[in-house]
Amino acid sequence: MHLDILTPERKIFNGDVYGVLLPGVAGYFELLDNHAPIVAALGKGQMKILKDKSNNQEVYNIEGGFVEMSRNKTIVLIEGAETVI
Repeated sequence: MHLDILTPERKIFNGDVYGVLLPGVAGYFELLDNHAPIVAALGKGQMKILKDKSNNQEVYNIEGGFVEMSRNKTIVLIEGAETVI
């Protein structure tokens, strides 16, 4: 699936991924390739970009935002992101 992650200041990520793990307001959820269309609010927590099936990932702390997935394209709009090392 294609993933775009945007903050008001910059684009954090743009590319094809295996999936993304997100902190929803009611708990964590994961979007994978060919997921059903969804729009959801995000809460404070860790967002994990799953680059491939072999656990290659990027992790960010986020403060909240929204996610939309449709036609195998995911757009994440977040307030801010800090890379977790």
